[in-house]
Amino acid sequence: MSHIYRLARLEDAEELLGLTLRAYEPIRKLNIKFPAATADLELVKQNIIQHTCYVLEVDQSIVSTITIRRFEEITDLPCVWWFAVDTEFKGKGYGKRILQYVEEDILRDRLNAKAVALGTSDRHPWLIEMYERNGYVRFYERDYGEEGKGVFLKKELVHELSQNL
Repeated sequence: MSHIYRLARLEDAEELLGLTLRAYEPIRKLNIKFPAATADLELVKQNIIQHTCYVLEVDQSIVSTITIRRFEEITDLPCVWWFAVDTEFKGKGYGKRILQYVEEDILRDRLNAKAVALGTSDRHPWLIEMYERNGYVRFYERDYGEEGKGVFLKKELVHELSQNL
């Protein structure tokens, strides 16, 4: 079984749209207004062009995706968003793998980021706790009225070398 991490390409857009809509179906049912939950092909293409979108391929099929972008109005840290695992592959560790790849290999080791941030909804029943179990801590909340609160979390990305000094 081959695993390949790579940047998304425009020709991946249709496959990414299908994966995203399947993965975000529970978000739609909760009536949480994440852009990815109601994405269309044009929005997927914009995400690929405007941000840094990674995919994890297993045996030439995209099983997971995550994007790095900035939210300057919230933080100067790089942020991960549009994180999705295809429903056919949930529970196999692919989400954890791509998140760890982006946190460690890309952000920490290549871009020398000291930390990473992300945002989610306080209305989601388990996402905040999942991120907290993976080392993220809350640092900011924004009230969106009827849509609930946006909860922003960050994770320190400490270089192993600096830990040993």
